[in-house]
Amino acid sequence: MTFDGLRAKTVVSLAGLLGLFVVYTSAAGPFESLVQRPVFLALAVCLGLALYPLFPNSRWRSLGLAIDLAAAALTIGSCAYVAANYKRIMENLPWAEPHDLVMVSALVLIVLELSRRAIGLIFPVLVLAGLGYAMLGQHLPGALAHRGFGPDFVAETLLLGDLGLWGLLVGVAATTIAAFVVFGAMILNTGGGQTFIDLAMRLGGRSPGGGAKIAAIASALFGMLSGSAVANVATTGNFTIPLMKRLRYPPSFAGGVEAVASTGGQITPPVLGAAAFVMAEILGVSYATIAMAALMPALLFFAAMFLTIHVSAVRLGLGVVPEDEVPSWSRIARLSKILPLLAALGGLTAGILMGRSIQTAAFYGIASLTATFLIFSLLERRPPREVAGQLVKGLVDGGRGLVIIGVLLAGAQILVAMINLTGVGVAMSGAVAAVAQGEVLALALIVAAVCLVMGMGIPTTAAYVLVAAVMAPALVQVGVPELTSHMFVFYYATLSVITPPVCVGVFVAAGIARSDWTSVAGVALKLAGVAYAIPFLFIVYPGILGGGGPLAIANALATGGLFVVSVALLLGGQSVTRSPWLDRVMLLSAAGLALVDAWPALLAAFAILFGLAGLRNAQRRHAPADPSG
Repeated sequence: MTFDGLRAKTVVSLAGLLGLFVVYTSAAGPFESLVQRPVFLALAVCLGLALYPLFPNSRWRSLGLAIDLAAAALTIGSCAYVAANYKRIMENLPWAEPHDLVMVSALVLIVLELSRRAIGLIFPVLVLAGLGYAMLGQHLPGALAHRGFGPDFVAETLLLGDLGLWGLLVGVAATTIAAFVVFGAMILNTGGGQTFIDLAMRLGGRSPGGGAKIAAIASALFGMLSGSAVANVATTGNFTIPLMKRLRYPPSFAGGVEAVASTGGQITPPVLGAAAFVMAEILGVSYATIAMAALMPALLFFAAMFLTIHVSAVRLGLGVVPEDEVPSWSRIARLSKILPLLAALGGLTAGILMGRSIQTAAFYGIASLTATFLIFSLLERRPPREVAGQLVKGLVDGGRGLVIIGVLLAGAQILVAMINLTGVGVAMSGAVAAVAQGEVLALALIVAAVCLVMGMGIPTTAAYVLVAAVMAPALVQVGVPELTSHMFVFYYATLSVITPPVCVGVFVAAGIARSDWTSVAGVALKLAGVAYAIPFLFIVYPGILGGGGPLAIANALATGGLFVVSVALLLGGQSVTRSPWLDRVMLLSAAGLALVDAWPALLAAFAILFGLAGLRNAQRRHAPADPSG
């Protein structure tokens, strides 16, 4: 057997084993935290070493294999040591000994090296900076100085307890997030993925800019199950971008649409790209609370994107998907396609209503999906080998999908542990609040800018964890509610994926579209323009996140809706008066009035938009063939 063949079999075996571990612990309940988390991390790291080998396709491949095998052995040994000694660690709180220092050093270096291979240098450098600050910060001047912590104390913090490497983030990754990733993979591999694509084509394919609208719908459906906007671009983008280019959309437009749509999937409930579970754990609230709070912002985000795409498509004359390529409703609504999806969601919902843990509810969803899929496979007399292959592939893809999430959250846990140990998060929050001098909106503007910078080059969930530890407390200090503060920083950490100069999602989309990344970034910023303002609405209008009662929610919906429509028309280049400057002034006036917290201003904004719509309809009646759209 060749080297590549052996590696491929190793990947499938380890990914399947990780998937089975997740399914078993979701059904039976997790082990003790210092058993569940080390076992999960050991499997994720070993799988990651097989997926991202050192020195692939080079003459140093044999050396790389030896190093990776040694790294796997060190990882298994260190994690097994913690799992085997969990009672002694939790009951006696032992001091770190030399062998503990060796094990934790090996684990940290392996996690960071795997992070480097998977996503690049930025994230591991940040974690190393946090470790360096913990051990050398006493030499810094001013408020950033602390008393300093030796290697033994840092090793004890990270390895011998559940506040360091085995803390909350790895715990969420090893239970709730893991269960949902496998749940999503099983849905996609039992026909749900094609159903998502078919539904997206049916809903958006025949309207102006249909190819772009397909990308938005499909990426929202896929992206909510993914922990990375970049991974979502790479997955759905390989379908949607070529489709848009085949319909003669400019490559930069196709890439920009996919980058923004995939980013939007990360803020779409119920899963929010796995961040919902992390946020719920950090805030100590229910998962349903986070999902409900994210609903209206996500609707505003995609409403703005759809409207901007529509206006741009009409103006640029972008084509629709040919009728013979759009699946019929009868094909989409076939019982063999719909019932497994409904069974999956029904099992999940039933588990939640019964008061089970989220991961157990996810198992109910997996079990219901599998049973329904098997029943229809038997009725359709599909080959057993093919059916088993789909189910196994779902487990394997779920395991593979956990590598980056597990490794990055382990790295983020190291960084958060150092932030908490040194108190630098509190110091930075205080410094930012001092600069803003208590002005909430000024502080929010500073926090937004810092979050965009801190999140660059880092996958969404890890970026949220980082900014939540450092920036969210600054907003809380000036009276912004905790949930609002965390949703605020989460949005900007997510948007960093498409914000130049380190816009990783744009880079991937530009590569698929074969376009210059700066052009793709320009389109992405236009399509996501409204999204950069939505988090400020959280602060001014609490009803956006479901707070303040029915009247506040209605006010927020009216405000957000008018603002989104005005800005989307503006960014899409809507032409009404035949004077571009007058169009812009009218739309900017409507957007500004929509943000004034008074009903007369909202009515004035509505009157402007209603008047523009009436004028546009009159123009269409008199010039139905006008190509300006």
